[in-house]
Amino acid sequence: MESEMYFVFMNYDPEYERLRADSRSKRGAYELDSYLSTKHDGLLAATLEPGTYKKTFSLVIVDGFAVEISEDQANALRSAKGVRVVEKNQELA
Repeated sequence: MESEMYFVFMNYDPEYERLRADSRSKRGAYELDSYLSTKHDGLLAATLEPGTYKKTFSLVIVDGFAVEISEDQANALRSAKGVRVVEKNQELA
């Protein structure tokens, strides 16, 4: 199974918006990081087989994350609850 980097962006989440507005303090930024990491890891665990993907990082500026997965796994994530868009990383020439 060939893995490539994909970016996954989530649907509107009021809790994310609240935490992001609060993230100017060190504690608020930590809470936002923690919330997103837990949310994104949970989505992957519920949608894909353990050990078949590698999450690279969560994006804080937008509710999303980068993950190394196959095209079939990307399609599975596209239909997962709460996912807005799954895009393959395009190398810029």
